[in-house]
This record gives sequence, structure tokens and C-alpha cells, in this order.
Amino acid sequence: MDTLQAIFTRRCVRSFTQDPVPDEVLRQVLEAGVAAASAGNSQPWGFVVVRDPARLAVLRALSPGIIDDPPVVIVVGLDQARVRRYGGKEGEQFAWMSVGIAVQNMLLAAHSLGLGACPVGSFHRKGVRAYLDFPPDVEPVLYVILGHPRVKPTPPGRRNWETVCFAETWGVAYE
Repeated sequence: MDTLQAIFTRRCVRSFTQDPVPDEVLRQVLEAGVAAASAGNSQPWGFVVVRDPARLAVLRALSPGIIDDPPVVIVVGLDQARVRRYGGKEGEQFAWMSVGIAVQNMLLAAHSLGLGACPVGSFHRKGVRAYLDFPPDVEPVLYVILGHPRVKPTPPGRRNWETVCFAETWGVAYE
């Protein structure tokens, strides 16, 4: 699958089979996150992979945003110490952008490898921090849930590109 095909066909998947995700496939998804561009090359992320069913059950209990039973949850941490060290005055703003780029890389990689995935932001951060033993300077900020999709989701509607793409100034139609 080429890059544009992955971008145009990827959808959030929230319902999974219980087929295991092979280690080498999961590693490629993680490597895609690690390879992401970041502001000032700060690389302000860390990824905790949770696959153990008992540990996944605890994460689900802490996470109203997980509505099914994914076989893998990647908990994305934002390393505030790295942000302070490399980010400068506006480091936190750019750190969030960098984490978003890493997550998008993982979502596209998962899709291109035949997996379904979805970012999840609805979870009890203090509970997850304590349960996964995050260090004080690292904040759990997002999950990437992934596995083999139970069904192929239909594409949601998109805004017409003419209503969001402008030429030279806002509101001038891009032709």
C-alpha cells in the first residue's frame, strides 16, 4: 500500500478480533512512531505496550474511551523533562504536535500492515500513570488501540475541500 492510499483509506477501528498481533508487526508500528519528525528533534514520546489480558482489563476499567476489547494498547507518554530540555519557550505546544505526528505514523503503519487502530484520549490519567509506573516527568497522554479489525469501517463524510482550502487569504476559493 502506498502512502497516499494509506492516508485516504485509513479509518478508526474500535472493534477487534482476538487474533494476536505478531511481534514483528507490532515492532514495525512502534518503529514508525519512533521514526516520526519532532520539533527540534526533541522526540518527546515514550510508548508502553500492553498485551497481557489481565493488564488490558485494568486499562479498560480506567478508560471509558475503549469500547471493545483490543488485543494491544500502546500508551503514549509525553516526556516533560525532554520538552523542557529541548523545547525552549514554546516547547509544550510543539511537543503535543510532535506526539500527534508519532501517533499518526503508528496509525498509518498499522493500517498499511492490515491492522486496525484508533487513538483514544478518554482515560483516567492519574490511574494509568500509577498503574503503569510512569516516572514523574512523563504524562500518559494518548492510547493507540490496535488489532485485527472485526469489520471494515465505512468512510465518514468529509468536508468539501473547497470549503477548507483557500488561495492566498482565508475565504478565497482555491481553484
